[in-house]
Amino acid sequence: MSAPSVIRILGVDPGLRNTGWGVIDCVGTRLSYVACGTVHSDGDLHLADRLRQLHEGLSSVLHAHMPDEVAIEETFVNKDARATLKLGQARGIAMLVPAQAGLPVAEYAPNLVKKTIVGAGHAEKDQIHMMVRVLLPKADPGTSDAADALAIALTHAQHRGARALERAVLARAR
Repeated sequence: MSAPSVIRILGVDPGLRNTGWGVIDCVGTRLSYVACGTVHSDGDLHLADRLRQLHEGLSSVLHAHMPDEVAIEETFVNKDARATLKLGQARGIAMLVPAQAGLPVAEYAPNLVKKTIVGAGHAEKDQIHMMVRVLLPKADPGTSDAADALAIALTHAQHRGARALERAVLARAR
């Protein structure tokens, strides 16, 4: 019997000002911390230049860590339509970078991330960050965006098997 292979997962918490990223390795049910950080865009620049900065930053992360799969948080729609639209554009960049590299991209609702990590769909950020540190003891995310990205990667690690099974069932049904 062969040893289980390592699956490297990149989690992304998209934002126009700060996009968090976190990388974990998954071997069977064992999860280990690899790296995390934040890609920043310059708020003094025009939107197109800020999106370019995010694209370049995420491209560098992708090339440095060579993930097998990517997980991104879905957009949380708020009352400020302009802010939601800008977040959606940043999220589009976060999805484009791995798609250009031919990587599968999974999306997770914020409440599912909270429920997976903390056990409650309306958990506070402090609770999520504490559980990220419990689940990944070597992780020391410097920003809340990086901690959130690690939580998204952990969520994907927990749900990726069910997603693969669902895809297989749907493929057989066609």
